Amino acid sequence: MNICIFGASSDRLEKEYYDAARRLGVLIGRGGHTLVYGGGRDGLMGACAEGVIDAGGGLVGIAPRFFDEGDVLFKEHGEFIFTDTMAERKSKMEELADAFIVLPGGVGTLEEFFEVFTLRLLGRHGKNIVLLNTLGYFDALYTLIADSIEKGFTARDALACLPLCATEEEALAAALAPTSGETRAIKNWIK
Repeated sequence: MNICIFGASSDRLEKEYYDAARRLGVLIGRGGHTLVYGGGRDGLMGACAEGVIDAGGGLVGIAPRFFDEGDVLFKEHGEFIFTDTMAERKSKMEELADAFIVLPGGVGTLEEFFEVFTLRLLGRHGKNIVLLNTLGYFDALYTLIADSIEKGFTARDALACLPLCATEEEALAAALAPTSGETRAIKNWIK
C-alpha cells in the first residue's frame, strides 16, 4: 500500500516529533508499504523516510524542481518525481496515495491536510486520513473542527472519517483499515 505522509520540513523541533516520525517510517517499511512524501531530507518528512529505508521499505519522493538545490531533497533512495509547481506536487501525492497520515507541521502541512480532507468530505475520494497526534499537536485543530461542526459550518459526521491517533501503531492501523470509500458527510451537510 502507498502511505502518503504530510509533515514538517523543519529541523528545529523537539526530539519527540522526529522520533515519532522515524518510528512511523519503520512501521511503514516493516509492513512492506511504500512511503509517498514531499521528498525532503530534513524535518519529519526526512525522519520518516529514514525509518522506511532502515526497515527496507520503498520510497516515492515528489517535489517541484525549484527545491532541487543543495542537499534539500532525499533523492538517493527509491523513486523521485519532479514537478513544475507545488500544486502539481500535491496532486501527484494525492493520486499515488492509498491513505494519508498527517504528522505535525506548519501551514504547508495544514494546507495539504485540508485539501485531502475537503476532497474526502466532497466525495472525491474515499481514502483514509489519519492525524498522528504527537505530543497533542492536533488537539486544538480537532477542537476547531468539532466547533465548526457544532456551529453548522462543517458536516455533522466529518470527524467520523478523521481518526486522531496518539501512537504511530494506531496511526498506521487506522490508515490501513478497510474503508467503504463512502463519504456520507457531504450528504448530511447539504440536508
